[in-house]
Amino acid sequence: MAKFTPLAAPQDLSGGFKDFFDTIGLTGGGLVTKAIAAVIAVIAVRMLLQLSNDPKGALRKGSMAVGTLFVAVVLALYGDTLFSTVTNAKG
Repeated sequence: MAKFTPLAAPQDLSGGFKDFFDTIGLTGGGLVTKAIAAVIAVIAVRMLLQLSNDPKGALRKGSMAVGTLFVAVVLALYGDTLFSTVTNAKG
């Protein structure tokens, strides 16, 4: 008979979403920030794919798309830190 080796420790997720987010290391706000960054990244890629044949217009639209993609990456990396100052404000 084969002996099974546990690959991960059992997790108690009886608390619902809060326990789940704690196991993956995200808060609800962090997950929303990542989702917003993903939507902005999809919009930026769509902007890149819709460049025109006009060189001047393509350069302008392409630079806007690259800037939008940069904003999405910064938001994905540092968004939870940026927005934590807003949500944890002391009044």
